[in-house]
Amino acid sequence: MRIALRLASGLAAAALALMFYPPSLRAAAETDRKAPSIQLKTLGGKSVRLADLRGRIVLIDFWASWCAPCKATFPALNALGQELKANGVDVLAVSEDEKRKELDAFLGEHPPTLDVLLDPGGNAAAAFGVTAIPSMFVIDRAGVIRFSHANYGADVIEAVRAEILTLAGSLTGVNSTTPQLHNAQ
Repeated sequence: MRIALRLASGLAAAALALMFYPPSLRAAAETDRKAPSIQLKTLGGKSVRLADLRGRIVLIDFWASWCAPCKATFPALNALGQELKANGVDVLAVSEDEKRKELDAFLGEHPPTLDVLLDPGGNAAAAFGVTAIPSMFVIDRAGVIRFSHANYGADVIEAVRAEILTLAGSLTGVNSTTPQLHNAQ
């Protein structure tokens, strides 16, 4: 009963947040277009430019610590980032949190091994055409968005992993399995 109540309240909170979140942050944009030129800061204040990652496959995940699906997928996304980094794939978790304190609290419970970038004003999300949180984009080595996922569920990590492997051809040293997500129950 407690689990059902927590799930229901989390879903209700996410639905309310989306109702009041700017329309520009409610779904993923089309694919097969150049990724926008964005520059964001890491948790430590270092600037990261997407253009500097050209030549590598990039997975960008727009998320927030208040988003129930985002929280549920973060551990598996973190593991995927760690798995693929040595093979020319960068996983960037772009936080849409406006309150750094809430983000830091979440990350304190779920220490990241992937790069967490800050987008509190939603400018990078708007540049990508994000209209839902969470939203993911897979960008090829030429800087073209090849796949996108908006409002994704627990099965997205394996789908994204397959998309990345397709783009990469054959990556050496990649595990054949990725940690499975657990429903936020």
